[in-house]
Formats: sequence, C-alpha cells, structure tokens
Amino acid sequence: MCGIVGYCGRKNISEILLGGLKRLEYRGYDSSGIAVGTDNGITVIRRVGKLKNLIDAVPSMLTAQFGIGHTRWATHGEVSEENSHPHTDCSGKIAIVHNGIIENYQQLKDRLIASGHKFKSQTDTEVIAHLLEEAWDGNLTASVRAILPMLRGTYGLIAMHADVPGVLVGARRGSPLIMGIGKDEMFLASDASAIASHAQNVVYLDDGEIISISETGFSITDADNNDIKKPINDMEFENDDFEKNGFPHFMLKEIFEQTESISRGMAGRLDLAAATGKLGGLNMNENQLRAVRRVVIVGAGTSYFAGCIGANFLESMAGIPARAESASEIAYKDIIIEPDTLYFVVSQSGETADTLIALRELKRKGARVLGVCNAVGSTIARETDGGVYIHSGPEIAVASTKAFTSQITTFAIFALIMARLRNMTSVQGEAFIKAFQAIPSQIKEVLEQDSAILALAKKYCGYPNFIFLGRGVCLAAAYEGALKLKEISYIHAEGVGAGDLKHGPISLISEQMPSLFLVPNDGLRQKNISNIKEVKARCGKVIAICTRGDNEIAETVDDVIEVPETWPILSPFLMIIPLQLFAYHCAVLLGRDVDQPRNLAKSVTVE
Repeated sequence: MCGIVGYCGRKNISEILLGGLKRLEYRGYDSSGIAVGTDNGITVIRRVGKLKNLIDAVPSMLTAQFGIGHTRWATHGEVSEENSHPHTDCSGKIAIVHNGIIENYQQLKDRLIASGHKFKSQTDTEVIAHLLEEAWDGNLTASVRAILPMLRGTYGLIAMHADVPGVLVGARRGSPLIMGIGKDEMFLASDASAIASHAQNVVYLDDGEIISISETGFSITDADNNDIKKPINDMEFENDDFEKNGFPHFMLKEIFEQTESISRGMAGRLDLAAATGKLGGLNMNENQLRAVRRVVIVGAGTSYFAGCIGANFLESMAGIPARAESASEIAYKDIIIEPDTLYFVVSQSGETADTLIALRELKRKGARVLGVCNAVGSTIARETDGGVYIHSGPEIAVASTKAFTSQITTFAIFALIMARLRNMTSVQGEAFIKAFQAIPSQIKEVLEQDSAILALAKKYCGYPNFIFLGRGVCLAAAYEGALKLKEISYIHAEGVGAGDLKHGPISLISEQMPSLFLVPNDGLRQKNISNIKEVKARCGKVIAICTRGDNEIAETVDDVIEVPETWPILSPFLMIIPLQLFAYHCAVLLGRDVDQPRNLAKSVTVE
C-alpha cells in the first residue's frame, strides 16, 4: 500500500526522491520521509500528513548521490514522525524503507531489546534495521541476505549504509519492487510511476531476489548468492500519463478517458471477418478453449465486480457456467479444483495481496490460472499461465474507473471467443462486434450529460444513505456504483439486487433513503419497474438510469439519466458512467479528497 523510491546518481536528489514520492501519493499514505547519504553520514527527514509537509522541510538542493524515500500507511503504531519511514539502527548508519508486514516482528524485537538494542518506534519495520546492524560485516548485500530468512511475512525493502556510499540494496517477497535504469543513474521503486520521468528501462524483481545498485550498474542474486539474469524492459509509461491535463482531479480525467481506454482494449482483438475475438496472451488453442466447461473469476473490490459481470457475459453469451469469487475468501477456503475449469485472477495493479494468495493456492492445487491486469511486468502477469493486459493506461486515482470498464472489455471479448466456439452464429457474432465497437462513442454521449449529473449530485449529496439496485448483468454494476459513492464521498451506500428488495432491504426505504435503479431495456425491465413502484409507494425517492426514450420510466421516477440503446448484455458499460460521475460530483461538493480518499490505497499489497 505504501510507496518506495531509491536513487543512485548525480542529479538533485531532493527533486528525484520527492518527485518520485509525489507520483506515489495515489497509493495512499499518512506520513512520508527520506534518508540521504552525505559526507556526515545519513540524514533522515520525516513528516506526518501530506507530502507537502515533507517537501517544505527538505532543502531544495541536497549534496548526496544516494538516498531512499517512503510514503507510509500506518499498520503498526500510530501516525507519528517516530513511526514514519525511513527507520535507522542504533548507530544511525543504517536506514531502511519497507512495504509489507513482518509478522514475527515482536519476537525479533524482544530478542533485539534483550541484546541491548534501543528502539525508537512501534513499527515492525524498525527490526530490519537492527537486524542489519547485528549482521553487519562490511558487505551490505551479504548482510541483507543474512537477515532475510529471519523475516516472516511480506516485504519490499531498500537498505542503505553510511559506510557503503552510493549503494542501495533491495529485496522483495510478496510486495513489489522494480529497478529503473537511466543514463548514469539507477533507481529502485515500488511502482514504475515513481521513476517514469527519469528511467528509460525497468527490471521487474521476483520474490526471493536481492538487488544491489550503484549509479553505474546493478547485480541481482538469489538467497544462495547465485547470479540472476533478468530481462530489461522498456519503460511502459510516458511522463504525460501522470499529469491531470487540465482536469481538476485524476479521477475525473480517468472517467473521461474511458472512450480511449476501452478502444485500446478492443484494438486488434476483434475480427469482424470471422465474427470473433482474439486474445493471444491466453496461451490456449481452440481445442483447449472448447474443453473448458466452467469458468471461475477471482478478484477483490472493483475487480471482483468486473468478474461478476464477466461471469454473466460467459453464461449469457457462451452458455458456460461461470461465477465470480472474492479473492480474500477463496484464498483460505477449501478450494475444490473442478475438472475442465478455467480460472481468472483480476487485478488492476497485478500486485493485490489477496488475489496473489488465491492465485498461488489455485496453482498449488493444479488449476490453470489466467491473469487480467493493467500493469506490465506485475507479479500476477508473471506468475499466471497466461492472460491479458487491459491496456487501460496509468490509473492514478485510488477509486478505479477506467480499469473497471477495461476489465469488462476483456471479458466481453473472451465471452465472444467462447461463444463463437460453441453456440453463437457468425451473424450474431458480427452484430455483437458492431454493437460493441459503438460503445466508446456512446460513452462519449453519456459524458456529455456531465452537467446534468452534477445537478443531480447537488440535489442528493446531502442524503446520508443510498440504495443502488440492479438486476441481471447490471446487478454488479449497481454494486460497483455503490462502492464508488462510499469510497470517495463517504456516504453510506448499499448495492442490492432489485429482486431481493422485498426480502429485507425494503424496510430501509424512506424519504431519507434515495434509491438509484439501473433499468436497461432488457427482459427484466418490467420487473424493475415493479420494484420502482414498490419504492415509490413507500415515499422513497428514485433516480433511474434507463435507455434513451423510455418515457414510462421517466414518468415513474423522481429523476432520470438516459443512456443510448445498446445490446442489453453491454448495458453495464453505459450504466456505470453516470454512477462514476455522480459519486465524483458528490465527493467534490462535500469537500472530500477525491483522488486520495481516507483509509484507502490504490494497490493493496498487504492483507
């Protein structure tokens, strides 16, 4: 969840470290700090609160050729400067930054205190610095290697020592760490975004690997000190990808980018002549795909809801039994690997801890697992048997928007492939593709209603509770809409199946509990209208998102947002856009920190 950046080079280290941390703000944090090596040893500067507090405390020019920085999200110990990273040992010669959780830190801490070590924080991370002090033999890499077997839990860490100037050593297990290569400079970071403006190439580290960098080179070894050769990849992102480009918030920019991100997800993957799709990264031939009898999609949060929609696509279009599972649940349940079942794990970052644990458990039991993620080189991308990059582009706002629609784009294409291998005719496939290809331009039409959605937000943002209701393929879109509202506005919102309304939730209906219905023009439309009338009969206020020209809906509800007509199965693409905008505008009107909502992080790398 936290952010790490490290630098070896000759440029202004203040600019490098603070700029890198600025790019990592989207991951969520409550304090930050840097440590730099100077002629007088290691200088540590830490501050609580927003990064601006640290920026104000750090000299604009620092004479140093190596240093580390960190944005912390409190897990062990309160939010304070003492608990902020970097942490040092007793001598002050060693400094550490760390993402993850050291599960056995208390036992280690007790032993170290008994040996005379003096601790200054309540964190789990500080034990790493003191362990390094004990293990120190003049070789930083060897010392790091010596202590790693003592650590139980997860880590992405960087260590520096005053007696080894110009060198940083990193290691990872369960928490991402990458290396960036520039011209006569080297970087370590938890995320490529931190170094995108400086590094031309990146190397992705795997669990169990240890890396040493200086401004002129690097070496990677394993736990037994064997050299490891890693592929060097081009930097995927451009510097402009991390700018707001005139939008007041990254979230609004990313909502409006969905016309482009969905188009990128389709590019080269729809074959109109054969009326099918193409996903080369699946690493499965047509015979293997035909042999699939069931699909299980695993994800967390927004990715889980995308998986629910993907499962609906597969059942409705291809007639394949499919379901979505919560990653945090499947990771620890007694998993029954069903014959001829294909598993997907879905994660924007490709580093989500719950989803990674589920992936490894599935593979341990012999399942074929494919990945759907946005981050090239991420752990999920490397550990799955195949998969698909959604090509959404960097998503900086904590609340996911364009990654969600890019994920369901991928599942729509996969469902088309599976349907054409089974029961879908070429005429039906061609019609589906044409309707699908129209989605980006139809989303543009929905985005043109932004001012009307802002007016709705002004009318309703003062209500403390909402119910979002949907049926069929739009049920998970209702769940996702409720999640967006509570994530960034802090308004309590529930996603409910409209068909379940009378099985309990209807007791909540009142004038103070607005209901937001998703009502596409499908076979369940009349059922939805009946549910709306039940709410209206109990004095509930109703907002409906419906198909353009549906006068019956417009005359029944209090407020309406209309979207263009599309194939009913594709309606979540259009229905979700007003929900994203509604949540965004409510949050802005209530003065919330839209891009970095409280208590949340973009990449959840600890359970």
